[in-house]
Amino acid sequence: MLLRIASRILCSIGFALIVLPLWSHAELRVATYNLDNYLVMDRHVENRWRPSYPKPENEKVIIRQNILRYQPDILALQEMGPPEFLEELRADLAREGLHYTYAVHLEGPDPDRHLALLAKLAPKNVQKHTDLDFKYLDRRERVKRGMLEVTFDSGDGDLFKVFIVHLKSRYAEDREDPESQLRRVREAEACRNRIIERTYDIGKDRFMVVGDFNDHPASSTMRRFYRRGDIKIGTLLPASDSRGDVWTYYYEKYGQYSLVDGFVISDALSSRVKTGRAHIVDSPGAMVGSDHRMLYLDLAKDSGLQTAGQPDTSSTAN
Repeated sequence: MLLRIASRILCSIGFALIVLPLWSHAELRVATYNLDNYLVMDRHVENRWRPSYPKPENEKVIIRQNILRYQPDILALQEMGPPEFLEELRADLAREGLHYTYAVHLEGPDPDRHLALLAKLAPKNVQKHTDLDFKYLDRRERVKRGMLEVTFDSGDGDLFKVFIVHLKSRYAEDREDPESQLRRVREAEACRNRIIERTYDIGKDRFMVVGDFNDHPASSTMRRFYRRGDIKIGTLLPASDSRGDVWTYYYEKYGQYSLVDGFVISDALSSRVKTGRAHIVDSPGAMVGSDHRMLYLDLAKDSGLQTAGQPDTSSTAN
């Protein structure tokens, strides 16, 4: 009898070890993930050309496995399709045990690829910056994916902001701008200037800029997010995977691995980043779901901060 009871206890403990999250509840996990066209488009699937075809199910499975394994409390997303695709992802994650109570979707000037956010915490404020424009060559253009700003309460009334960006890719739409380098810099400047308006200009200094910057850490694009004149904006958080590799994106055209995704952290928030660095997900099959790898960081929570427990299917903001 005692042996049977002991066996049941061990089984229960073993199950608990499987389902417990991989981090302490004293921490808040923030992740960023470019989902690589989570939408309907013309694509090659299993060596066949498929017009107007959704993202293949095997890729979606890998994406969900990565999210489920690391269970971020706040998840910034790039290359999301229309709002119903965000709801599909949220519902699929919920069926597999991970509930995101809050969802935000931003449709910028790009008609196909959008920014989005899933969160267990209730946003205190959401700002959708779709009006960001800049002078480009002989005309004015808008930041292609816009910028999403979401403010959260750290539990003691002190707020921190998450700015989500996805800057122009290397694909050139104008012969005068090879690899769209100039356009990407101008997009970065427009986002940077708005970030300053929404932080330092109003006395708010706890924030992070996250997402797909489509450029390397020392580029002119990235330098726009580090400083403007005498104003220090933030620092790119060091990031690596379990093997010490630092790339987040595989550019198939050139067979090139590069670090284009990440977190720029303000000084006021950087002291709360656990280990002082971000982590790049390198789980098996990570590159099947997307040509980008998910990154995450852990913030030390303030004592009053709580996460939500149950989903609210009416919370998507379009």
